[in-house]
Amino acid sequence: MGATSGRNAHQYAAAVTDPLLHNRDDQPIERVLAVMAHPDDVDFGAAGTVKAWTDAGVHVTYCIITNGDAGGVDKDVPRSAIPALRQAEQRAAGAAVGVTDVTFLGYRDGELSVSHELRRDISRVIRQVRPDRMLIQSPDRNWERIQASHPDHLAAGDAAIQAVYPDARNPFAHTSLLIDEGLEEWTVPEVWLLASPTPNYWNDITDNFEAKLAALRAHESQTGHMDDLEGRIRGWMTLQAKQAGLAEGRLAEAFMIVSTA
Repeated sequence: MGATSGRNAHQYAAAVTDPLLHNRDDQPIERVLAVMAHPDDVDFGAAGTVKAWTDAGVHVTYCIITNGDAGGVDKDVPRSAIPALRQAEQRAAGAAVGVTDVTFLGYRDGELSVSHELRRDISRVIRQVRPDRMLIQSPDRNWERIQASHPDHLAAGDAAIQAVYPDARNPFAHTSLLIDEGLEEWTVPEVWLLASPTPNYWNDITDNFEAKLAALRAHESQTGHMDDLEGRIRGWMTLQAKQAGLAEGRLAEAFMIVSTA
């Protein structure tokens, strides 16, 4: 499966031989950290691309900020059981695309804000994982896809990019991470954003579409009630492939790539 740059392609992404697996300096990507607000966010936005990374031997870690406790439509499940259910669903979805390293920060779904504590907790995971690339949600509202700009998504994206810069790389930020936990600073050189209103890179996921669907179907409490989930996702991926200038019948996920080094 190849990657393609769209008509508004990021300059350095277009210049790199294989942007999917190499950064702007053409260095190979070995570790990716995805920070998302809710279980299922990464699967709706990037499961096909994640599958390409894991197939290539990249270690992918999921950091899910909330347990998705305000989500779910299954009336047979007590609300108190939703957090454990959604954690299990996310682990199953991760397994469908080759991800077994999943952590949850336990924040309240629907109440997310950019706090010192959240920035510190994301910085902790960054320093633990020491990723070559991060996958986060866009802090910029997408007026053409308002559903992608849930307030929790915006807060998660804003907190994550603040953790990338300046927090995680600054040994004097969140000093307890170094003094009490021995976690040294780490600079993340590149960030990929989901649901950005200004994407600059499209990845062809046609060959991994079934894996993406399997990941989404693992979120039974969220997708089990949806009529024609496959058709809905295929239509969305087809539109993004057209934006990228891909051939008819191809499917794509869209990202905004940002240099943060």
